[in-house]
Amino acid sequence: MNHPIPRIVLAALRGGSGKTIVSLGLIGALVQQGIRICPFKKGPDYIDARWLASAAASPCYNLDPFLMGNDTIINSFVSRAKDSRFALIEGNRGIFDGFDAAGSSSTAELAKLLNSPVLLVVDCTKVTRTVAAMVLGCQNLDPGLRISGVILNKVATPRHEDVVTRAIQTYTDTPVLGAIPRLRKDPLPMRHLGVTPADEHPEALAALKQLASLLETSADLERIKQIAYAQPPLALSRYVEPWSPPRAEGPCGDNRPTIGVIKDAAFQFYYPENLEALESAGGRIIFLNSLSDSDFPELNALYVGGGFPETHARELEKNRNFRKGLKKAIEKGLPVYAECGGLMYLGRRILWQGKAYSMVGALGWDFIVEKRPVGHGYSILEAMEGNPYFAPGTRIKGHEFHYSNPVLSDEETAGRPTFKVLRGHGFQGQLEGITRKNILATYTHIHALDNQTWACSIVEAARAFKRGEKIIQKGFDVSQKPG
Repeated sequence: MNHPIPRIVLAALRGGSGKTIVSLGLIGALVQQGIRICPFKKGPDYIDARWLASAAASPCYNLDPFLMGNDTIINSFVSRAKDSRFALIEGNRGIFDGFDAAGSSSTAELAKLLNSPVLLVVDCTKVTRTVAAMVLGCQNLDPGLRISGVILNKVATPRHEDVVTRAIQTYTDTPVLGAIPRLRKDPLPMRHLGVTPADEHPEALAALKQLASLLETSADLERIKQIAYAQPPLALSRYVEPWSPPRAEGPCGDNRPTIGVIKDAAFQFYYPENLEALESAGGRIIFLNSLSDSDFPELNALYVGGGFPETHARELEKNRNFRKGLKKAIEKGLPVYAECGGLMYLGRRILWQGKAYSMVGALGWDFIVEKRPVGHGYSILEAMEGNPYFAPGTRIKGHEFHYSNPVLSDEETAGRPTFKVLRGHGFQGQLEGITRKNILATYTHIHALDNQTWACSIVEAARAFKRGEKIIQKGFDVSQKPG
C-alpha cells in the first residue's frame, strides 16, 4: 500500500549547528499556516522531542535505526504520519555520524530508508566559501542521499549571507532556502545536562513564537513545502496497523490493572510509544507527581522514567509521605520498572553539589552525581536469571546518559544484578540494573517498539499483583506473595 506523505529531514554537519532551532521555527511557521505537522526525532532524545511536540501541538515520535529494524521504522513512520499534511524528522549529531565508521544508524541512513529529502543546516560562524566545500563533500560522500536545500545559520551580516550563498550556488546544485541571523540571545538556553526542557522553560511559548516568526521571515517556506510535497509515496511490502503487542490474558475494561507513571519536572523522559504500549497491552495509566502528590495511591504497577532527580532532590526529599507510601508498596511486592533517574529515586540517597538528599530507600545504593558523564551512548544488555520482566538470555538494546555513580550503602536491600553489559557502561561496565523484590531498576532506557515483550511483562505482573498472586521471576521463582 502506498502512502503519499509530504516529508523532510533536517540534518547538520555536527551537533550544535542549529537543527533544533530551525526545526522548531519551521514547524511553528507551518502550523501558523494551518498545516498539521507530525514531528519525529531521530535517535535517543527526550528533550528535543518534547520541544518538537510543543511546537506541533502533537506527539513527537522517535525513529532510531540502532534500536529498531527497518520495517519497524517504516511502519511506525507511516502509521503515525499518514494522516498529517507534513512530516518533519529532525536528525541528530552530524548527518553521517552513526554507530561506526560506515555511518550505520546515521541520519543519512534514516533519510534514505524513508526516501526523504534533506535540508542541511550549516553553522556559518567564521566561514564563507568553505561552506560550499562542506555541502559538496556531503553530496559526494553519498550520492544516494538527496540534499535538497541548505539553511544557513548564525549569519553575521547581509554581506556574509551573500558571499556564502553565491559560493554554494557556484560550486553545487543545491539551493539556499534560508538564512538565520546570529541571535543575541539563545531562545533555548542550556543548563544542567543540556537544553532546558520545554516543560521547565518559563518562556517556552514565547521562545516557540519567536522561532516561528524567525523562520517565517528568514526561510523560503513555499519552496520547502514544494520539496516535501513532491516526494513519492512510501511503499510497504505489507501494511501493518500501528504496532500493538498481544494483550496479556485477563479481563480488560474497568478491570484493567492500574499502572502509575511518575511524570513531573523531576521525571519526564518517556517515549510516547512506551506509554501507548502499556495501554495497548491492557494497562490503565494514571500519572503521578512525586513533587506535589501528598500520598502514594493504590496501584498494580509503577513505571518511573528518567529525568533530573538531582535538580529536584530537595523537593523530592521534602515529600516524605509520597516516598514512604511508595516504599511501603514496594515492600508489599508492587511491580516497579525504573529507568536512570527513576533508579536514583528508588535508592537511599542522592549526593549532589556537596549535599545528600534522602530518597525512597527501596534499594540500598547511594548515587553520587559527578561533573562528567559516567555512561553515555547506546547499550546492549543480556538478561540474567531472576528478574520480573525479561527471560534469561534476552538481549535488549537501549541507551544511557547518566552522570551518577552508584555506591553500595546497604547490603540487605542491595538487590542483585539484572543484566550483563555487552556494550555500554551500566552500573560498573560489566553488570547493569538491580532487581529486588519486584523492582527492576536500570540506567538503560529502552524503546517499546524494539522490546515488544516489555509492556506485556509489566501488565502481566500488574495483573498478578492485583489478584494477590506471586509474580514469577524469569528463570526461577524467588518472588513473594504481595501483601
